[in-house]
Amino acid sequence: MKKLIIGTRGSDLALWQANFTKDRLAAIGVEAELKIIKTQGDKILNLRLDKLEGKGFFTKELEEELLAGTIDLAVHSHKDLPTVHPAGLTIAAVPEREDPAELLLILKDCVDVTQKLSLKTGAMVGTSSNRRKAQLLALRTDLNIEDLRGNVPTRIQKLRDEDYDAILLAKAGVNRLGIDLSEFHVEVIDTTELIPAPAQGALAIQIRENDSALFELLQQLNHAETAEQIAVERKVLNLFEGGCHMPLGCYCKKENGKYEVWTSKSTTDEDFPDRLFYRVDSLEGLAEKIVSKFSPERKMPSKVFISREVAENNYFRKALEKHNIEIEARSLIRTFPIVNILDPFYLKNIDWIFFSSRNGVEYFFRLKPMLSKHVKFGVVGRGSEDALRRQGHLADFVGESGDIQEVAETFATLVRGETVLFPRAQDSLLTIQNSLAEDTKVVDLPIYETVMEDDVDQTYAEVLIFTSPSNVDAYFADNLLDPGQKVIAIGNSTGKKFEEMGVTFTLPYSPDEIGLAEAVFGIELDQR
Repeated sequence: MKKLIIGTRGSDLALWQANFTKDRLAAIGVEAELKIIKTQGDKILNLRLDKLEGKGFFTKELEEELLAGTIDLAVHSHKDLPTVHPAGLTIAAVPEREDPAELLLILKDCVDVTQKLSLKTGAMVGTSSNRRKAQLLALRTDLNIEDLRGNVPTRIQKLRDEDYDAILLAKAGVNRLGIDLSEFHVEVIDTTELIPAPAQGALAIQIRENDSALFELLQQLNHAETAEQIAVERKVLNLFEGGCHMPLGCYCKKENGKYEVWTSKSTTDEDFPDRLFYRVDSLEGLAEKIVSKFSPERKMPSKVFISREVAENNYFRKALEKHNIEIEARSLIRTFPIVNILDPFYLKNIDWIFFSSRNGVEYFFRLKPMLSKHVKFGVVGRGSEDALRRQGHLADFVGESGDIQEVAETFATLVRGETVLFPRAQDSLLTIQNSLAEDTKVVDLPIYETVMEDDVDQTYAEVLIFTSPSNVDAYFADNLLDPGQKVIAIGNSTGKKFEEMGVTFTLPYSPDEIGLAEAVFGIELDQR
């Protein structure tokens, strides 16, 4: 085969992507060279991306050269491509995706680990992405978001120059360029917390549609699973008729044979985003189903009951109040300490401390423990993670999946052969403890107990959220479900209660405010 010409932009990241493709081609015996092409997005650096005219401002010029025959293939960041290809062009291959999470780089004197994302109050964060801005402000209303343009090294230099307190970047780009970030505090924001752009972290190799020989050759570079998953994300974007500047996040991954898909969408960069989570066996018709959930005509519940107090500025409260959903929040249990003084014996030779609830964190630190600086922390859910932050500690392990067995197995591998302290409720199910390997030492510490309230009043809310098995017992000691009422259960142990009762329930992906907001938004009410 003749020597191929690869069209690429000239940024460090674009050149990495083109050279990666060139090397992959060389590995299958095909020689290629690069041709650098400047795009509109490279030339206009003084405007926000959503102020530029038209679509494809990082791809149009490459596509024009492809159509003209001056290059044989173009390598793009997949998320930069418009969802509709120019006539005569096609995506021939999608290599395996890089990590699509976001990185928050923070100047070390602007760090406050007691706050979500480790950012000090009122910090100035640089990003030109409407999607990132909307989701960041939903997590932290106090932040000031300012525009940030330029390639990855340029953006990092602007942070170094203290133009910002922190900046947000795609982890994929930083990983590919191998940039040393040791001068900054780095927070990895998981895809379940800040949902990435459709196709973030994936490359697209584009060719002329009639070049069938090259298409066949490039199948050796195609990663079918990545292509299948980003096709769903891109279809959602297409059905919303949105470009790169739409405040839309969509991410699909395959886990244990099922597809998990998260979507976040807001009207503007300052509008509170709606979020949706699906776990399905097949992707067929899923994009259409996702988009229909965001229809303004869709019936939402007028009232939601939750069996715990909900703070004023809480993410869950803001997500529901956006749709004028009334929240009936009341705990059906009370908690009491059963340990008032902590015997130093419990803290001897401890490698890890694991918390399965916010109550566990709060009751443990009330005991004013003297901890080794080498001790690590594990938690279930971002609620427990945030409670730990408020005590001035960062979690080394966060189990986010709603499936506690999955969390237990991951944690068991991590702590094999070490000693783990479990401050817990007296009646907890010990799922994590029972999953640990035989060579892992468990130090058990029941520190609080729960007592059920008597004579619990019935709720007439359309959606009922139960936060623990004790709350389920307290409510159903006196009440039954009304026809049409929907149930959300936080955590597997709460879900098991409903399974025993024969009650259908929804299990959020993560047992926290974001997971609850996703579950309520996804609930399908009976049409009455």
